[in-house]
This record gives sequence, C-alpha cells and structure tokens, in this order.
Amino acid sequence: MKKNALVSFSGKSAVAATIYLTGSKSESNRALVIAALSNGLVEVKNLSDAADTVILNGILQKLDRKATWVQTVDVGHAGTAMRFLTAFLATVPGRFLLTGSKRMKERPVKLLVEALNILGASINYAEEEGYPPLEIAGGFTQKTASVSIKGDVSSQYLSALLIIAPALELGLTLTIEGYLTSRPYVEMTLKMLEEAGITHTWTDNIIQIKKQEHQKATLIVEPDWSAASYWYSIVALLDDATIALPHLKKASLQGDSRIQSIMTRLGVSTSRTAEGISLSKIAAPDAIGEILDLQDCPDLAQTIIVCAAAKGLNLKFTGLETLKIKETNRIKALQNELAKIGVELVEDNLIYTLDCGKLHFPEKVSFKTYDDHRMAMAFAPLSILIKAVEMEDMDVVEKSYPDFWKDLEKAGFTIKKAH
Repeated sequence: MKKNALVSFSGKSAVAATIYLTGSKSESNRALVIAALSNGLVEVKNLSDAADTVILNGILQKLDRKATWVQTVDVGHAGTAMRFLTAFLATVPGRFLLTGSKRMKERPVKLLVEALNILGASINYAEEEGYPPLEIAGGFTQKTASVSIKGDVSSQYLSALLIIAPALELGLTLTIEGYLTSRPYVEMTLKMLEEAGITHTWTDNIIQIKKQEHQKATLIVEPDWSAASYWYSIVALLDDATIALPHLKKASLQGDSRIQSIMTRLGVSTSRTAEGISLSKIAAPDAIGEILDLQDCPDLAQTIIVCAAAKGLNLKFTGLETLKIKETNRIKALQNELAKIGVELVEDNLIYTLDCGKLHFPEKVSFKTYDDHRMAMAFAPLSILIKAVEMEDMDVVEKSYPDFWKDLEKAGFTIKKAH
C-alpha cells in the first residue's frame, strides 16, 4: 500500500544544514552501460542509490550473455534504463523481451528503435507499435554506420546510440535533425566516453565515433544537481537559510548545474567552499517579463515553476515540450496541483506563463504525485508556507533521491507517515 507523507515545518527564522546528496542518476546510468561495454576496463565509483540506477545495475549484473532462451528484462518505471538498454541489448548476442511498468508502456521509443533497425538491429514491438515492450534479437550485423534522428524529442535516444557506438563494427555517424533539446546531456555522454578513452568528432550537427577499444579508467560520479535543486527551492522560500552541499563540482558534467544561475532570480546565491558549495539567501532581482528557457534542463522545470509560483512571480517559461512524455504528463500535473494554491500555468504557443493573481496558502493541502518523483520533491518545500502538506505516495522519491525525507528532517521539517 502506498503511504502518504504529512510534511510540516518547524517555522525557524533561520536554517543551517549540511546535506550529502546521492550520486547523479544521469552520470551513474551512463557510467554503468559504458562499463558494461568495456570488457572490465572501466570501473565506476560513487554510484547513485536512486531506484533507477539500482534497477539498471541489477539488470546488467544478472544478464546472461550466453543464454539461448528469451530473457525478460523489466525496467519498471526507469525511463533512462529503457532507452539505454534498448540500444545496449541490441549489441548483446541473445534474445530479449524488454518491458516495464504500465506507464513505461505509454512512453514512446519509436525513434530510437527505427534508428537502431536502420543500423541493422532486429527490434520488434511486442504490443503497441512505437512503445515497449520490445522484442530484441541481439548481436546484430551492422548494415550502415550512418543514421539520422530528431534532436528535439529526447536526448536519451542520442546518448543511447553514442554509448554503443565504439562497439559497432562500422562505428557511428549520427546526424541530429533540427534543434537539439537537452544538449548538456549529450555533452555529458561524450565527456564520460572520453574519460573511458573513447574519442569523437562533432561538426555542426554530425557526431562521429569510430569503432575503438575502451581504455582502463575509473568513472567517479558527482553528486546529483537535480537533487540539489530542491534545496535551492527551500532556501528561496525561507526567510534566512544557509545550506551546504558537499562534493558538487565547479566544472560539472551535469546540465542541471545551471540551477545556480537560474535561482539567483529567485533569491538564492551559490558560493564555492573547500568541500563543495553553499547556498544562501539574497535579494531577488526584478524578473518581471523575463522568459526562462529550460530546454537544456527540463528536469529542473517542476522545481523552478513551483518555487516561482509560491513566491508569486508571474514568470514565463519555454522549452517544456518534453515534460509531456516523462513519468507523467508533467505540464498537466503541474497545472492540477498549482491550482490548489490558486495559481494557473497557462500554455500559449509553447510559452507557459504563471498567473499568481489568486495565490493563497490554505491551512492544509494534499498534493498528488502521479507516480512522479519530481512532483513530490518540487511540492514538499511548500510546507514552509502551508501549515500542513500531505504528499501522496512518499516512496515515489526512491526513483532518484531515496534519502529526501530524511534530509528534510535534518533541515527542520517534520515528516510523518500516513496511509
């Protein structure tokens, strides 16, 4: 049975806390597949304890590469695992049924499957065309090195192809069609491949990786900037706060490190320390009329939008197109839940505007999570302003930040379980 969280805040005028964040889920998942293709040459350290990473790691550890039967591989809710394993399993001799949760079967994967099949893979749909589950006959003979794929649907499709490229007999020449969404995630993939000795060229919209061997390397995963974003929101909503987040790097591979610059607009300053970073409260500049483009960091969108709404800022946003095909339709989910505090998120020709004209904070609000970890963590900080917040399905945070509720308690929040 799903348990809800009853969240309240002690009301301290000033908060100081040190929070040790889990390793980046994005880096961990890439590192695991790179290591799996390296024939034991690549080691991974500081893996995330997020459910998605635990699931992917478990699948890779248990996979029988000599099996003659069809192996069923179930990723549950793990979207990144679905995309990466679609490509990875295509290179592994054997037969596989790659499946997932009910929601996973509603998340499209057609563009990636089509690209892999053009290269020579044999992937078919077990149920509805364009969606998991997938029937994969692995260990394919490559027909061509060249493939094109749209860049504005999911950067994970591109990363999945790039990660397997060194193992392909003909290598890979990947042409990105149109605008590239979430570009930092593709750059992260390429930089991590570089750390494992894999070279590439990127000219205009074409990325080329030749067949080559991985080199002996240790990939050390940085803490998760996506998880850090919730602490930025907490500082923004408090009157006074200092939050230390150790081990976050100045030169980060993670696109979500952009939260540092974005949150200055909402009243949070980031300073470097010997251990990592420290967040503190500052006066927010006038952001009226400003449009925030979140195309390169869509995983920050819920945090930023909810925080801005709670502060009564009628900000405008673009770059939210991919939110509709995530764990849930995140646009619709945000609209539903923000309405509970009187805020509208209005969509008009790909521009989303917050209307905080009727903003209010009831004594108690119950927020739904829609099986989406980021909904829970984006709305939980509102307990600073709302006397009692009930958060549906508190365990949903296991997907990316298992210690979220424990860490909130360290900062003065009270968390109680309720059915």
